[in-house]
This record gives sequence, structure tokens and C-alpha cells, in this order.
Amino acid sequence: MKRRAEDGTPDGSPERKERPTKVDRHMDRTKIIESVVADQLKNPKEIPNYRIGDTVDVHYRIIEGDKERIQVFQGVLLAETGRGIHTMITVRRIVANEGVERMFPLHSPRLAKLEIVRRGDARRAKLYFLRERFGKARRLRDQRRGLKHTTGAAAASE
Repeated sequence: MKRRAEDGTPDGSPERKERPTKVDRHMDRTKIIESVVADQLKNPKEIPNYRIGDTVDVHYRIIEGDKERIQVFQGVLLAETGRGIHTMITVRRIVANEGVERMFPLHSPRLAKLEIVRRGDARRAKLYFLRERFGKARRLRDQRRGLKHTTGAAAASE
């Protein structure tokens, strides 16, 4: 029977290095990819602090031949998917009684500007249920709805 040294290696043999596990190698790859992509992300100051349910104006660059113009798409922010450079937002608007949804890559250089027109009060992360709604049921409450009464009451008491 062979004797083992205190560190667990057989006598006289060099120490074996531990091989990185599959998870460790995957984490290293992920960190490398994130560091390469980090310079392509937009500055956080360029992207407003939006929430699902907000009505937003998306200013998107359209290139037609040698001309470039900016097209504004206004609608309700339904969902946000992905993370990092792959973040996509879904915006829905109604045109001639037809719902039109468009997905925009948030960190794309073609996305010129994102403006918040109105804050909406939503309790869900994805507002896909709005697709089946019609008329006034399609609208979301305004986030500041309850504040009108409190500010008016405070002003009246002073």
C-alpha cells in the first residue's frame, strides 16, 4: 500500500493543480464577453428612468438610401426583455383601430432618444393583457392620480 503525504499527494510526485470546473470556465467567458460589450452600452444618463406602463416617445433613426431621418413612435411600454446590450423594449400603439407593436433594441445606435410622455401605473412586469382590451379599458391609470387630492388638501389647509 502506497503512503500519501499530508497534503494528499503520493510521496515524491509533484502537486497536481486543480482543473477549473465547467462552471468556472463558463464564468470566465461570460466576464470576457461582458467586458468587450461594455463600451458599446449607452451611457445611463442617455436612457431615462422608465417603467413598464409608461407612455414613451421612441426617436428612431431611419436610413433611406443616403438620407437619414428620425421617426417618432409613441406608445405604451409593454415589456422589457434581455439584459445588458441585448435589452429590448416593446412599445404598443393604436393606429386606425389596429394595434401596432414594435420592439426596439435599447442600446442600438439607431435609437436616437427615448422620452417619457406620461407615467402609467402598472402592477405587472409584462402588459400583454392590453392586447385584448378595447376602448377606454385599454388605458392605464396615471401614476400621479392619487397625488392630486393630497396636494390640493395640503394647499387648502395652509
